[in-house]
Amino acid sequence: MARWPRATAYLGLSGAAAAVLLIGLLHVIPPSSQVSVVRRTISEYALLEDAWVFNLGVLALAFGSLAVIASLAGHKLIKAYSPAAILLVIWSLCLLAIVAFPKNNWAIGPSFGGMIHRYASVVAFVSLPLAAILIGRATRSSLPVWLGVISLGWFGFILGAVVLQPFTGTRWWVAIPLGAVERGLLITEVAAVASLAVLGLARKAVPSPSVLARA
Repeated sequence: MARWPRATAYLGLSGAAAAVLLIGLLHVIPPSSQVSVVRRTISEYALLEDAWVFNLGVLALAFGSLAVIASLAGHKLIKAYSPAAILLVIWSLCLLAIVAFPKNNWAIGPSFGGMIHRYASVVAFVSLPLAAILIGRATRSSLPVWLGVISLGWFGFILGAVVLQPFTGTRWWVAIPLGAVERGLLITEVAAVASLAVLGLARKAVPSPSVLARA
């Protein structure tokens, strides 16, 4: 078997690890360490002096995710143009958009770029879990499936707060500890990317064509 699928799997795993280290570092170095991890979103870091650390971490995750696609396709665990691969590409492109268009700085007001950031975040948060579930089922690997389900569960907290806002009269970002929920979601999704990279390293057996077609 060619070596490049394993090499790209290592790149994917390295990208996920770099994202954890860099974004984790923002929680302990000033001025980003002063951001509330309970109430403020992770994207808040992109508005601070050490924004480059945040951007580098997100870029590492984006390119690492693309490497994971190459690894899984190289091992024939997914098809290059399958729904799962397309969802992973969408996830990666949305991460790039998050870097290119920082979130709204509400001290100034809303912006077009800030709206792009918001919608890209929503699409990214949904596309990656769906990809993990599809790939986990196709390869008969339970970990990606569970991580995908848990990720959707985290996102459900946010969606539920949005849906209930007209009935509770409480702004959705106040009704829940948004910062904590988003960090839990991101940690789970990075773990999902890492679990997909591990599939490439483990050289799982190629699933049957009928199962592969669903990925």
